[in-house]
Formats: sequence, C-alpha cells, structure tokens
Amino acid sequence: MLHNGTGPERLTKRHLVAVSHAIERAALATAEDGPLLVIALFQRMPYFARERARYQRIAAGAAVTVVGLVGDAPPELPGAYGVLLDDADELAREWSLVALTPRFGAALVARDRREVEVAATLEAGRLFDGRWGFRRDEALHEALRLRTRLADRLPGPALRTIDEVLGRVRELPSTPGESRAEAAIRLLAERAGRAATARRAEEPAEAGLVDEPALRRWTGLDGVTASGTLPVALIGVRVAEPAGTPERFGRRSAAREAQAVIGALTAPLRPVDRAVRLAPDEYLLVLPSVTEEEALATAGRVRASLAGLARSYPFVAFAVHAAVTVTDRRPLPVADVRHAVRWAAREDVPVATLARGHAPAGRR
Repeated sequence: MLHNGTGPERLTKRHLVAVSHAIERAALATAEDGPLLVIALFQRMPYFARERARYQRIAAGAAVTVVGLVGDAPPELPGAYGVLLDDADELAREWSLVALTPRFGAALVARDRREVEVAATLEAGRLFDGRWGFRRDEALHEALRLRTRLADRLPGPALRTIDEVLGRVRELPSTPGESRAEAAIRLLAERAGRAATARRAEEPAEAGLVDEPALRRWTGLDGVTASGTLPVALIGVRVAEPAGTPERFGRRSAAREAQAVIGALTAPLRPVDRAVRLAPDEYLLVLPSVTEEEALATAGRVRASLAGLARSYPFVAFAVHAAVTVTDRRPLPVADVRHAVRWAAREDVPVATLARGHAPAGRR
C-alpha cells in the first residue's frame, strides 16, 4: 500500500472510480515532464472494456503503459502491454493505478474486500481497503512494487522502458509543495463524497420486497459488472398451501396472509439484502458477501418464521421449500435456483443446495 504514514482507508467503488478518473485525466494532460509510465490493474475484462478508449489515448502519449487483469486472454491495446493475471494471484484482487513522470506522480492501490455497503447498486457499494495520493515518491514506490510483481509476465522491451522511466524519476528530487496540492485535492474529494452521501440519503429507501426491474438495476444487469469478484448468495423460496387445503374466503384475510408471508421472508434480511417475488408462490432472496453456511442459516430462519405463521389465526401451515447457492457468476444464475426450488418441492426436500454446474442436492 502507499507509504504515506497512515493505514489503509475503507473505500467504496464509487470513490475509487472518481480517484481513478482524476489520475487518468492527469495522465492525459499535455505536459513537458515526460516520459510517462502508467500501470493499471483492472481486476476483470468488463471493467477495462468500459475504459478502453481512454487508455488507448493514454498509451498513445505514454512511454510505457501496462494493463493487467484476470481473463481468458491478455487485454489488447495498441501501444500498451497486456498482462494476464491468475485468479489465485493476490494482484487479481487489486484495483491499482499508477501514473509517474520525473516531475509528477499519482497512485491508487486498493484491495477488494469482497463485501458491500448499502448503495444504489451492488457494484457501487463494493468495498476496498486502500490508499491514494498525488505524491511522486509514493507513486514511485508503487511503480517499483508492481514492476517487481509483474516482471516475469512482461517482455524485455517493456521492462527496459519501465526501468528507463524509473531511472529518470530517481535522478530528480520530488517537487516542493506536493503535500499542499494533495491537501486541496483531498478536500475536494471529501466534499464530493459528502454531497453524494447526502443525495443518497434523500433517495427513497428500498422496501424489503422489490420488483424484478428494481432487482435488475441493483444487481447491475443494466450496467457494468463482472464475474469473479463479489460472492452473492441466492435463496429461492417456494411458499405454497398443501394440497387439499380448504378454500378460504375474504380479501382482507388473504391480504393479511400475503403481508405476513412477506414479513417472514424479509425479517432475517440485512439492509444490503434484497427480496423479490418471482411468482405468486415463489420468492428470491439475494444476500451479497455471505458464505454458504450463513445462507443456509438464513434459509432455516425463513422456514422457521413461515412455519410460525400457523400459530396465528387464520393462517394455515404452508409447505415451504428452498434452494441455496453462493456464486460469483454474473449474471446471477436465477434460472438455476428456480429450477432447484421446483426440484425441492417435487422431491419434498426442505432445503436444496446448488453447486455451480451441478444438480441440486437435498439437505434436511
């Protein structure tokens, strides 16, 4: 992490996007302080694809540009060096960006926590531990670290150019007044962050049960998202009256039943979770950043809450079946979970687990 005398900060993706764009804008600015070195780690291809045009302009003006990410093939960009990261590599969890010249430096280094906070979308709420700054010597430190970590994956010409830039940077002292400029930049960033927080506070809060378009927006299907980053638990729940249940009359009673069912389904959920009704008797709970054990425990609490409705007049005992999976796939495998719930109901399995690429298995 950046060596600025303090520990890492808790940063959201929204914050990192703003800082990254500021560093990229600085790299694109016309200046006579070259040569310019840029190293960027994007985690996954969809995030780089969104910024490809900007990095093509950066590569056209830089002495050397390196882009690293996890994928099926290295990123291709004219004038840049693409590096393919292994999913098990620690660098795969980094969102890092360094821009460095003999007279300028800026760096952002953040590690994915694979957690979220409440936000408009799952992507916007992703959390990282990291630091950022606009001090040349700190950017030099990070450039040296990344050069060492990527050395065995870069060709000779790239390493030689990187070393030439680093050599030029070492020849000159850092610019006086960097701390003053960074203090001003941080003030602007903090004010922008407070304004964004205030805007979110004014937005209406999501209800415990959202509709499918709202779930689609929240899970990022209408924006940029990527597999392999944030684990999400999906709990499919089927709530049906057993066959042979006598027909009951009264709209008011039916409405109270429906509300009671929704209350039992959403009671165990955290503020970052969502629930959606997929069919009259079928629901989906979406819980980001939980383990399978935690998801199964939540499914158990939901089943217990629904069973408890039988003690309240005029409710009947519902037949409740569930299916649970934890996945980092995008888009989320909702269809697979629905299939598993139907299998659980057909086989009378209380809770089925669904491993990626496998048929559902029963749990009692």
